[in-house]
Amino acid sequence: MKKENRWPLALLALCLLVLVWSGIGPYDRATWWLEVAPVLIAVPVLIATHKRFPLTPLLYGLIFIHAVILMVGGHYTYAQVPAGFWVQDLFDLGRNHYDRLGHIAQGFVPVILAREILIRLRVVNGRCWLNVIVVSLCLAFSAFYEMLEWWTAVYAGEGATAFLGTQGDIWDTQWDMFLCMMGAITSLLLLSRVHDRQLAKIDPGLAKTPKP
Repeated sequence: MKKENRWPLALLALCLLVLVWSGIGPYDRATWWLEVAPVLIAVPVLIATHKRFPLTPLLYGLIFIHAVILMVGGHYTYAQVPAGFWVQDLFDLGRNHYDRLGHIAQGFVPVILAREILIRLRVVNGRCWLNVIVVSLCLAFSAFYEMLEWWTAVYAGEGATAFLGTQGDIWDTQWDMFLCMMGAITSLLLLSRVHDRQLAKIDPGLAKTPKP
């Protein structure tokens, strides 16, 4: 087995184990399907594209972490995750904030995915515009996800309460999008240099990409 294949295969195996655990006796089965749907879609896509378009180790690791956040949230529902209650008690918070973690990840991880695709396909060369575009893409996805929650609530009525996870916060939608944006910006500030080095290993020509 090639060395570069070991990391994604190990993450895939761990992801499948967590998925099996997540699906055993979840708090609400319908909510579980809704929460883990992105994982069920992403895993086959990543497997199908691995040979033709392998991702950087950094991005595979971030996707795995995001998947775990989704699967844990799907098992308990976001408002009932034990770790969230522990943080709530530790800092004397008024609600379970595990869903906030999920929305930070909604920006922190996809921004690197968008960045990798746009750089490798040479869609955007200037890095300043690249940063603006990838953060905007994350915000657009976050807004679309909020619309999905809205449509689900309209269709399912009270049955969508666990999926929405607002916990009575009237500003939940605004918080979700704000945290997504902050997660995306933080990710770019912390990980761009590491990401650039890994991209250059996949395609040495990317090391010469203009950065104005």
